[in-house]
Amino acid sequence: MAEKEKLVEIKNLKKYFPVKGGVLQRTIGHVKAVDDVSFDIFKGETLGIVGESGSGKSTLGRTILKLLDPTEGSILFEGNELAKLSHRKMRPYRQNMQMVFQDPFASLNPRMSIGELIEEPMVVQQSMSKQERKDKVVDLLRKVGLPEEAREKYPHEFSGGQRQRIGIARALSINPKFIIGDEPVSALDVSVQSQVLNLMEDLQDEFDLTYLFIAHDLSVVKHISDRVGVMYLGRLAEIGPKEKIYSNPLHPYTQALLSAVPVPNVETKREKIYLKGELPSPSNPPAGCTFHTRCPEAHERCRLEKPEMVHQGEGQYVACHLYKPAAVK
Repeated sequence: MAEKEKLVEIKNLKKYFPVKGGVLQRTIGHVKAVDDVSFDIFKGETLGIVGESGSGKSTLGRTILKLLDPTEGSILFEGNELAKLSHRKMRPYRQNMQMVFQDPFASLNPRMSIGELIEEPMVVQQSMSKQERKDKVVDLLRKVGLPEEAREKYPHEFSGGQRQRIGIARALSINPKFIIGDEPVSALDVSVQSQVLNLMEDLQDEFDLTYLFIAHDLSVVKHISDRVGVMYLGRLAEIGPKEKIYSNPLHPYTQALLSAVPVPNVETKREKIYLKGELPSPSNPPAGCTFHTRCPEAHERCRLEKPEMVHQGEGQYVACHLYKPAAVK
């Protein structure tokens, strides 16, 4: 079996935000939004990232795209190191890396028509004539299920689902290879969510796209993802093929998240796992395993030593002291 081609490689990525205090507003600490995260994204796949609010999912996505500068670590895109590049030197890579934001209204300039919004990235990144840009705008609107007349209208004239389709068309306008969806369907009704998810899957096949799909809804992530990563307090707790994560979750945090997902069959019994306590502050995370303060399986080692990611077979990795590396066959 041929080895999958890596499109994005994240190694020991950190994003800390300084906490200021005192009269002189000196740095007195840091919010560790992303704390030593490593994973790969393979060409043509969808990697889903899930976790509670405050787990660092959105910050991770924005840091990968260099919308936020990383504190430490490596971001490789097609083998090219991006972490230390200036904004000017990042510009050639922007064409291949785009983002679909959570709020489709806030991410669209209300003073610009839909045609202008979709055309704007082409003006910045590509040498196309005005007619070529117009033709492409019409084609993209058609591909996302909107009529040509939408080109002359403004964002406030559309529903939330339609605005998200416009956001997707805008992201596609410069032919990217990699798109990060930052909770792109969380603000939409359930019926509209499925339409947008199906659209993203169709466009992935048509344009040979690779997705990083960020969400807090595990059922949404299961629908669209090939692999799933679970984040807790800025760290990756578990990652693996979605079939393994959903059928055999290993990390106690993943088990707790999945226990809260409604089961379609009312006769199926699932024991809910209730986590005690609140999510700790990322400005003062617990020592050792950050989950030990809420973990029903925690022991002394968890309080003292940070767990490393260990392979458990079939592409599933977990950061938990309960597991040892699987034997290599």
